[in-house]
Amino acid sequence: QIQIAESGGGLVQPGESLRLSCAASGFTVNAYAIVWFRQAPGKEREGISCISSSDATTHYADSVKGRFTISRDNANHMVYLHMNNLNPEDTAIYYCATERSTQCMSAWWRELWYDVWGQGTQVTVSS
Repeated sequence: QIQIAESGGGLVQPGESLRLSCAASGFTVNAYAIVWFRQAPGKEREGISCISSSDATTHYADSVKGRFTISRDNANHMVYLHMNNLNPEDTAIYYCATERSTQCMSAWWRELWYDVWGQGTQVTVSS
């Protein structure tokens, strides 16, 4: 059974950092492009970052560019989302997803492409 799961969410104060992790069972995240989405209360799900498998090319939404970094650890079969300088607007449930191709889609931020989703991890930024 193919599954993907996120971890690392929590409650942090504004300006602090957090690292989210994405791992898979039934396949390895090393093989595919992985995308991070988030969904804030009352808002649509937003694609925020993608990393390809073949050459680790990365993409970011404007809302997180310069603050978030997506990376791979192929030795440990993990994909990370490093989040710096968090603010209350980053409060959301964060998901990783894949559609099992090696490259990020041209419109990688559109959730309709993805058929494998994790259950999400809550990130709350509050003082």
